[in-house]
Amino acid sequence: MDEIGCARAARICLCVLCGLPAAGKSSVARILHGRLLKNDFAGVVFSYDELIPDEAFEFHVGNGEENGGSSWKLRRQGVLRNLERFLDRGCVNGEDGEAWTLLAQELQELQARRPRAAVVILLDDNFYYQSMRYEIYQLARRYSVGFCQLYLHCPVTTCLRRNRTRRHPLPDEVISEMAKRLEPPNPVKNSWEQRSLTLNSDDGFSPEAIELSIGLLTAALDNPLSPIQDDTEQKEADRLHCSSSLMHQADQACRRLVSQVMERARKNGFAPESMRSLATELNQLKTAFLGDLREEVLRWCPISPGESVDVEHMVSRAVAVFDQKMNDCMRKHCTEYNSKPT
Repeated sequence: MDEIGCARAARICLCVLCGLPAAGKSSVARILHGRLLKNDFAGVVFSYDELIPDEAFEFHVGNGEENGGSSWKLRRQGVLRNLERFLDRGCVNGEDGEAWTLLAQELQELQARRPRAAVVILLDDNFYYQSMRYEIYQLARRYSVGFCQLYLHCPVTTCLRRNRTRRHPLPDEVISEMAKRLEPPNPVKNSWEQRSLTLNSDDGFSPEAIELSIGLLTAALDNPLSPIQDDTEQKEADRLHCSSSLMHQADQACRRLVSQVMERARKNGFAPESMRSLATELNQLKTAFLGDLREEVLRWCPISPGESVDVEHMVSRAVAVFDQKMNDCMRKHCTEYNSKPT
């Protein structure tokens, strides 16, 4: 089976569902899917957990982002390619795996039942970086379809509690780490995120929240994006790509430096209590440093077409600053440790 799908519908909307794991994205996707069908729309869910199973969190496991990150990124790009295939040809590739085969069959059946229905594609993923969501926005612009975002806001403690009740729960540190990296939609800062809605999913979804969501989807369907007329979108894409690449490398480099300092402390005979205190301070230092760096990166990255940037040099300069801060921290702890009475 090579291509199974449907003829392209006249009206299409891409809706990004973003938020932490266990925030309620899949639940709201099911609710909206049912409501859309009742309202004579063709609702389709692209669930990343099903389309790229067991790989959505590779970067959190050990050195997975270095060793398995390329595979993870390739699989995500595969989802984008199939999404673009649908926008361009009205079908997806059923040979990309069982989940894609089922999705292709669903699209075919929807077209057979409702050949003229507007199609709402619900993209169910964490989309924790704005650069991930921006890729979907670019597709919507390219094919002149609707675009909107639903951000599922939920306290980390609630997500952790819900996750532990799942059949295949994620490690707590995966959710905690993603919470640090999460970049919620910011319509004030990013004009392309204007059509966004935040749902508080701590206590489930009220009928009013669902009605607001349906209203958002309808508005996106009624107001498809215009094709790109200038290079503004490409400039923004280049800027976000630069930012994402630099932050990824800086994060990995900082993690290695923290591990090296902790190993030095262990060899110097630090007591367990001192080791714990040092680890806590170093991790707090790393989190604060990367947060400040992310803000700076968006100003450093080029926005002119064709302009290049030496990401490795920028990372090296930034990490040198963190290395100095970390050595200062290490010296302080060494002084305190050596001054303690024996």
